[in-house]
Amino acid sequence: MQALILAGGSGTRFWPLSRRLRPKQLLALEGEHSLLQQTVDRLAPTIEPTAVWVCTTEALADAIRQQLPEVPPHQILAEPEGRNTAPAIGWSLRSMPEEIRNEPVAVLPADHRFADPTAFRETLLLAKAAVERDDRVMTLGVTPRWAETGYGYLELGDEIDPKTGLRDVASFTEKPDADTAQGYYQDRTHLWNAGIFLFRGTTLLSHLARFEPEIGRGLELMAQQPERTAEIYPTLPSISIDYAVMERLESIATLPLDCGWSDLGSWEALAEILPANGDGNRAQGDTLAIDARDNLLYSDAGTIAVLGVEGLVVVRTGDAVLVMPKDRSQEVRRIVKEYRSRQRNDLL
Repeated sequence: MQALILAGGSGTRFWPLSRRLRPKQLLALEGEHSLLQQTVDRLAPTIEPTAVWVCTTEALADAIRQQLPEVPPHQILAEPEGRNTAPAIGWSLRSMPEEIRNEPVAVLPADHRFADPTAFRETLLLAKAAVERDDRVMTLGVTPRWAETGYGYLELGDEIDPKTGLRDVASFTEKPDADTAQGYYQDRTHLWNAGIFLFRGTTLLSHLARFEPEIGRGLELMAQQPERTAEIYPTLPSISIDYAVMERLESIATLPLDCGWSDLGSWEALAEILPANGDGNRAQGDTLAIDARDNLLYSDAGTIAVLGVEGLVVVRTGDAVLVMPKDRSQEVRRIVKEYRSRQRNDLL
């Protein structure tokens, strides 16, 4: 089995720690290893680093090679231009040798967290067996732990294998409102869509060419004339793999993934996994909290001290400080957008 890790994102929701050349996947938010390094670490021994491929950008390729010296350098693929996940996955698969493309390939994001890596690998092996046995396209759905409105969902269909829990996916659902999410959580008919897929590379390329012939023709042309890749790739339609293929397949299967998954999509999400002291404060780095409750304090450089505050996120880096209510942490991108409009490239 091969692994294709998608590592081209910018991670603006972790500003000011994340920047254009140091996005979320390259950060060590918890412990000493970056999220990308943890992604590779948790795959072993099921998938060793020599069977890992990483799709990223030209700007990040060198930094990723430095973080992943055990991954063969030619398997760090620098996408010519960001064109969303369908072109990225298709181009990455075509970059693999033909004999590898026929193996099961696991596609996963570079910046997620799994509290129980062993359970993740066990589910990965069950999915691999289904791909090998029936040439299935698989998506791993996460068993919801609360009524979340910020994730997409998979609606569970017919049971395929009661022993493993393999089910058909009846439909893909966009981010629901609060009442709908509560219903999904209570009736256990849906899983969170984690963006983790398994398939034979050749099978996925066939589906992609069928549903998105313009992408299929472009991939074929680049394979025949690799010297024109920089010219052809930017002309491919920008579309996600969900819309391009997964939601249009006649049959797609899922396995429930119950391993403490988090997409770490905000500072508030990080606060949920860091250990709390008796006052509910969660801290990383040199920090001090007095008469303060339920705060996230994150110091990458220097000291943070707070007094008499509650429910805040306070982040300090070498050149910036962020202070905001914890429940507004999804809005950090507004700050990035404003600094971009002011052409403050030193802070982006």
